Amino acid sequence: MFGQSLAGATILQGAHPEEVSSFVNQHIGQHQLEMLGGDKRQSRLSFREFAGFGLSQLSYGNHVRVRSPELESIYHFQIVTRGECVWRQPGERMKVRSGQAVMVNPYEKIDLEYSEDCEKLIIKMPEHVLNNARAVANGRLPDGGIRFERTPVDLRTCPAMVNIMEAVLSELEEAEDDDISLVCTSYREIILKKLLKIFPSNWSGQEPGAACTPALGRVLGYIEQNIRDNIDIEELSSVSNMSVRSIYNAFSKAFSTTPKCYIKQLKLHKLREDLLQGKCRNVTEIALDYGFSHLGRFSSDYRKAFGELPSETMKMAG
Repeated sequence: MFGQSLAGATILQGAHPEEVSSFVNQHIGQHQLEMLGGDKRQSRLSFREFAGFGLSQLSYGNHVRVRSPELESIYHFQIVTRGECVWRQPGERMKVRSGQAVMVNPYEKIDLEYSEDCEKLIIKMPEHVLNNARAVANGRLPDGGIRFERTPVDLRTCPAMVNIMEAVLSELEEAEDDDISLVCTSYREIILKKLLKIFPSNWSGQEPGAACTPALGRVLGYIEQNIRDNIDIEELSSVSNMSVRSIYNAFSKAFSTTPKCYIKQLKLHKLREDLLQGKCRNVTEIALDYGFSHLGRFSSDYRKAFGELPSETMKMAG
């Protein structure tokens, strides 16, 4: 995905996975490594400090499983640049493929499986760095802090973020340590702002005073109660006594999206919950039930949102 790499900051090359694991435990996050197949010395790892972040690029070069009790007070922004990894949670199994990324929250347990060819770019950021970002400074932090949904985001649909990361890698490759400090803060603020925008979380990103109004609350409640129906903007206008233009402005301000996109994403999440709970006989039936009449497009949207096909989710639920 990225034209540049952290090759100039290589720590290990042609190493045993346990050597990479040892470095990760010291500098990236505590975990336990389990070998699932093979024992090749094909692991590699690059690492560089950047703007208060730890930026690493790693590959175990083997089929492995990594488990961690928690990440302490840090976030991980993890991008799969090659191969795939599988995230395991009770009752859930989520594939993250090349080109996709996830946010891992502080104190979350991690249980994931790397394919032999899996390579990742990981940004480790302290919780206080995100909390103190300019994008957050004017709002009220949610109780318990900002927490991201464990939902893969296809970075190919977020070219601005890809461009930013490529610029950072290019700066790290070309600049001396003293020079890079001059641009670190600017890059950091841009990255944090983009993460808050593209990854679903409990942080709305609203400006002061932009809390959900009673009228918008009626719209959201109506959508929740009628999520299986084909809801149009005129219905929302009627139940809220808001003009169509006001509704679009409210969704843009509160959620940085359109009503149509909001409804589609909520449908996908509700549908996934039903699949995981075994509430349907087949994928076609539940897709039509939620108003997805174009099954090919539905499968594509579902895979983009969750990193797997709906049929794979259904099999996982048993």
